[in-house]
Amino acid sequence: MKNKIKILAVSLALTAILFSCESNTENKPTTENKETAGHSHGEEKKEGSVCGIPLTPEDSTAYFNPTLEIKGEVENKLKLTVDSLKQMNVLTVDSFTVVCQSGATTSESVQFKGVLLKELLEKAKIIQHGHKDRNFYIVAQATDGYKATFSWAEIFNNPTGENTYVIFEENNAPIRKGAYVLNTTNDIKTGPRHVYWLKSIEVFRVN
Repeated sequence: MKNKIKILAVSLALTAILFSCESNTENKPTTENKETAGHSHGEEKKEGSVCGIPLTPEDSTAYFNPTLEIKGEVENKLKLTVDSLKQMNVLTVDSFTVVCQSGATTSESVQFKGVLLKELLEKAKIIQHGHKDRNFYIVAQATDGYKATFSWAEIFNNPTGENTYVIFEENNAPIRKGAYVLNTTNDIKTGPRHVYWLKSIEVFRVN
């Protein structure tokens, strides 16, 4: 009888431990929940939201930047405005859809107007010591800290140079997410290098 009571007590104790472990597992935050924190460019799940987090008017105000800087390893540092971009060689693209890294379409096709990044860099003039001096990379940065990178060869010796735009207008209206957005239309997944709230383009030399 004593042995049966001991066995029963052990069984009840194990049951209590298992129940406690299952309860703790159910209460732990999932990876999906953790990934919804913060802004991630090109990862919109629905209009007006990023990673499922609604974009408020305060977001647009906080991250809005009226000027775009071209700086770094360039001879002519530039501070551009929407009006100055409109005076350049403005191109219109009739269709652009943001596709995130997972393959999901996150933004419907839009028409946009902008200037090639290549032309802006040519205007700023990268500092090169001879025609073989080509080891540079270009960083496009948003006011919320997001960055996208390009190599010199991508912009000046690749079709990407003819497909990367700094845009200032979507669907015949000013952009809602800052004054400027960078789009690279020939990327397979366009989201990672779709930079809204764009504030600067900086050229770095590879040492």
